[in-house]
Amino acid sequence: MVSTGSAYATSLPFWLDWLRASYTGLEVSVVLTGSARRFVTRQALAHRVAGDVLFDEWPEDEVHARHVALAEWAEALVVYPATLHYTARLALGLADSPSLLAAQCTRAPIAVAPALPPGGLDSPAFREHWSQLSARPNVVMVPPEQGRSLTTGRMEAWVPPTLPEVIERLEGRRVQLVDDHRVHPERKALL
Repeated sequence: MVSTGSAYATSLPFWLDWLRASYTGLEVSVVLTGSARRFVTRQALAHRVAGDVLFDEWPEDEVHARHVALAEWAEALVVYPATLHYTARLALGLADSPSLLAAQCTRAPIAVAPALPPGGLDSPAFREHWSQLSARPNVVMVPPEQGRSLTTGRMEAWVPPTLPEVIERLEGRRVQLVDDHRVHPERKALL
């Protein structure tokens, strides 16, 4: 799970508790972007997951390639919440952090659950990035829901749906990818 710098990152401890209770055998690792660390701490998450809580950076003293380890280990990726900035970087093919490079290289299904400020959903840039990511076979874009802006107090922001909804859509895409591979096994050879 990748968490980016939206105020809705504060809900992550609750959702990780739910995930652990709902999927008792599931191993989850969390990657916090630099901006997510403004809203949630590694300490708040560490005891809620069976895996690691990592920062989205390459430590100078790390001997392993963090992005390769993430791409090979994860059977699925969830970006929750996904800021407009992170969504744009993913759509543009940028790979300047371990989570982005892993997401660009993995064949695992990826669910992206945006959290957007007022006006964000109608932004031409966001709509273009949404379209680009939706065209990728292994990416499922999960529509945000209208919610209260923490800045204005008005119902003009867009918040990520509940994590159970995101997981349901992710599982749907995973099944679709498996079925697609069964129908078109030659696709793997072409890639």
